[in-house]
Amino acid sequence: MHRTKPVRIALLCSLMLLFAAGQALAEMPKLADLAEKAGPAVVNIFTETAPKQTQRQPRMQIPRGTPFDDFFDQFDQFFNQQPQRRQRSLGSGFLISADGYILTNNHVVEKADKVNVKLQKGEKTIQAKVIGADPDTDLALIKIDNGNDLPFLKLGDSGKMRVGDWVMAIGNPFGLSHTVTAGIVSAKGRVIGAGPYDDFIQTDASINPGNSGGPLLNLDGEVIGINAAIIASGQGIGFAIPSNIAKEVVAQLKSKGKVQRGMIGVTIQPMDENTAKALGLSSDKGALVSQVNPGSPAEKAGLASGDVITEVNGQPVTDAHDLTTRIGAMAPGSSVNLTYLRKGQSKSVKVTLVERDTKQLGQSGDENASPAGDTLGMSLSPTDPRNGKPVGGLLVLGVEAGSPAAEAGMRKGDVILEINQRPVTSPQEAAAIIAKEGKANGAVLVLIKRQGQHVFRPIPVQ
Repeated sequence: MHRTKPVRIALLCSLMLLFAAGQALAEMPKLADLAEKAGPAVVNIFTETAPKQTQRQPRMQIPRGTPFDDFFDQFDQFFNQQPQRRQRSLGSGFLISADGYILTNNHVVEKADKVNVKLQKGEKTIQAKVIGADPDTDLALIKIDNGNDLPFLKLGDSGKMRVGDWVMAIGNPFGLSHTVTAGIVSAKGRVIGAGPYDDFIQTDASINPGNSGGPLLNLDGEVIGINAAIIASGQGIGFAIPSNIAKEVVAQLKSKGKVQRGMIGVTIQPMDENTAKALGLSSDKGALVSQVNPGSPAEKAGLASGDVITEVNGQPVTDAHDLTTRIGAMAPGSSVNLTYLRKGQSKSVKVTLVERDTKQLGQSGDENASPAGDTLGMSLSPTDPRNGKPVGGLLVLGVEAGSPAAEAGMRKGDVILEINQRPVTSPQEAAAIIAKEGKANGAVLVLIKRQGQHVFRPIPVQ
């Protein structure tokens, strides 16, 4: 009797462990059915971009009749007669309607001359038309004409997703078509500096180059995110654009071909503990107004530099990014009630939004900044977003990676005093000189002020 008691206890423990293991297995998601159902709606995207025409390099002026004739003839032939190849890139996307509308990333189709799509069960590629794109959220809508009975995926409610929920990604990583990976939602509301409306879902489902534009699915087969970014040096760290943002963007791209966002006409910056102390405030929540643009809705409503916007339509503003995102989500012409603090006193005002028509950089959202494409990859402003004061030239707010300005060594924070020995005081002046003289000469000479020193920087103009 005494020997059988330990045996019974051991058997009971074994049964309990088997029961627990069985219960855990029962709770694991059945991903095979989900992959089989969602897969046909996911597409591979192949884009082509024609090479830019380059000027023929002049033959070096070497007198004929020297021993180097053959060498320079071969040099000239190699550098001036090589055939130009079309650049190709790969990405992913997914059908959102039976009549061929496809959602993907803007960076997948941006600057492409030709966009081709291949369905999971299709043997040939289908040329797609770009309906519209929104660089600020990195989303694009394209369409194929391939019947009205195509498989498609539904955009779900990303707001219902919780950290720890299971998700599945399907895409075209490294050209490996219809690769399926799975993981969980690692975090929500991530701001990674990709744009003024960052609000990414982070996931540990494997996402690699080529997954861009593919769907991130919940266990019901609904798209709750559009895969968009990775951290190259990390593992299991990927980011997806929430489907609730995509819904708003898709509706406008489908009807207008572009996204129209509201703007009140201020430059804002984040609050911090020291700023709150300096202003005599007990909280660092809200967005600090550093500049009010002349003639803007904000100026007409009486907002001023130093005001701290704390509420939008009665809802608290957590920080500058929160304000930018919420105002940008509203349509031009709509009215918004703003609550703000001025010298510790709470005030309210009604502002009618106008259309935002310039690209903002970062959380400060300088609405006077120049489009980077007009100024060799630099975004320029005549004022400093931190204090709203003129800089005596043009402040470089940002430099686009791989741009002519970046290759010439320009940096964020440089102050441009002259271009081609002519003083510049506005981004429009800079763009005009670059467009006229730069394109004619092939380069511009920029005089900058960096850490108190004046330095010339030649920047090539293609």
